[in-house]
Amino acid sequence: MEKLLIVDDDPGIQKQLKWSLSDYDVVLAQDQDSAISALRLHEPKVVLLDLGLPPDEANASEGLATLQQILSLAPFTKVIVITGNDEHQVALDAIANGAYDFYQKPLDSDVVNVIVKRAFMMAELEKENRQIRELGGVDSGIIGNSQAMEKVRNIIERIASTEITVLLLGESGTGKEVLANAVHKQSNRNKKPFIAINCASIPENLLESELFGFEKGAFTGAHKTTKGKIEMAQGGTLFLDEIGDMPFNLQAKLLRFLQERVVERVGGRQEIAVDVRVVCATNQDLLAMAEQKLFREDLYYRISEMVINIPPLKEREFDVIVLARYFLLKFAQDYNVKVKGFSDGAVAALKAHSWPGNIRELQNKIKSAVIMASGQVISSDDLGFNDEVELDIDQQFNLRSLREQAESTAIKQAYSMSEGNMSKTAQLLGITRPTLYGLLDKYELKLKEFS
Repeated sequence: MEKLLIVDDDPGIQKQLKWSLSDYDVVLAQDQDSAISALRLHEPKVVLLDLGLPPDEANASEGLATLQQILSLAPFTKVIVITGNDEHQVALDAIANGAYDFYQKPLDSDVVNVIVKRAFMMAELEKENRQIRELGGVDSGIIGNSQAMEKVRNIIERIASTEITVLLLGESGTGKEVLANAVHKQSNRNKKPFIAINCASIPENLLESELFGFEKGAFTGAHKTTKGKIEMAQGGTLFLDEIGDMPFNLQAKLLRFLQERVVERVGGRQEIAVDVRVVCATNQDLLAMAEQKLFREDLYYRISEMVINIPPLKEREFDVIVLARYFLLKFAQDYNVKVKGFSDGAVAALKAHSWPGNIRELQNKIKSAVIMASGQVISSDDLGFNDEVELDIDQQFNLRSLREQAESTAIKQAYSMSEGNMSKTAQLLGITRPTLYGLLDKYELKLKEFS
């Protein structure tokens, strides 16, 4: 049951409210100190707060101060204030100071239940909206909270404002265009075009004119002068996907553009200056291709001023669940269906799958599951995993095991960030040095391996 904090110094009111709100796990407090202690301990989404608290029961000053402190510690908490019939202005003042709603005595259990239920629904809706924003990566455009993707996100944040040429390396379906777009959106060029071109999807005889444009009459069918993708990206960012598939003879012309920042259209003689940021991507080993004379070595070093390796989905810890949740919320909204989550079996199946198609495969799985799901919860059958994996739900959702994994990971990361300083490690974790040493013994951790 959801935690509901009731703050009132009248035992009779406390008892009546607790009886009326039996659908919730009610926690009681009688003054500001006990209310704040309960808030820290139980983290309730909704609080019922009587404004007439001791030592100033006759006025609302103590209640309003408690309201202010609750919202400063837990700003997303829905606080419903309780007032007397003659305190309408006080209730309005409380609303102005951040209270979600107010209720005037005498108590009516049906009305109180409706107000509280609505507050919980609003708290859950706002939490879901915040999750969508966080998962969607509003600032960076990069979804995921694994250590590997946090490293990628930090690199992009640091280089976005520069003019450095970026090479994204990763398997097919890992989101290379999404990352290229993140570089563009966080750069000073974000008001200008982001132009993407897939070098593998355009026939060799057309790729040159697609990139550099052509003059009228340059070849059969060239009825008018046309700008290429490079010119179209003027002032913005040009994304060259699958650059390893660019024809060898065209690589020299691209290299000249990167060095001189000028282009010549097919059939033209005039040099046209172009100011663009270039981001490239490939799933191939360009250095190995250079040794085989399939890719120009000088072009490789020109496009790889900064190389970002994108990990496959199977190496991104719990990001598969984060991404799955994001896609579920997105597609449920797109297709106007009431799918809200995953069954335990579905979560276990998502984590067990190896995802050879990476994020693209996951996205397609979730899309079809959202459309085909018969209820509000997606099952492993909806995902098409009914015969593919054996699910060990007890292992996947054993709280002790998950807590131990989380604590071990946090200790390793804090130790690494503290550069091996044990005092700073303990400080980052919010624990004492003796507690830290106790956890090291408990989990048999050898921190030197993670420095």
